Amino acid sequence: MRKLKLIWDFRGPTNKHTAEHHLIHLKEYINLNKLDIEKTGIETLNEMHSLVYLVVEESKMQSIRDTLKPHRGQIFPS
Repeated sequence: MRKLKLIWDFRGPTNKHTAEHHLIHLKEYINLNKLDIEKTGIETLNEMHSLVYLVVEESKMQSIRDTLKPHRGQIFPS
């Protein structure tokens, strides 16, 4: 089954702190809803841009996307 990486971008001087805080809320959502999502994380692209992501099976993407409203998504290589 294909997996998708849902992404939230954070820019500006506090991007890393904001990304870390957002990841806490994503993990709370995953636990609260008992979702089978194991892959989450933060990537710092440069000093002004970080992103938070979670990887989800394509079949479950739409409901998660509609609820959490990621900024973008991409296919996650297996």
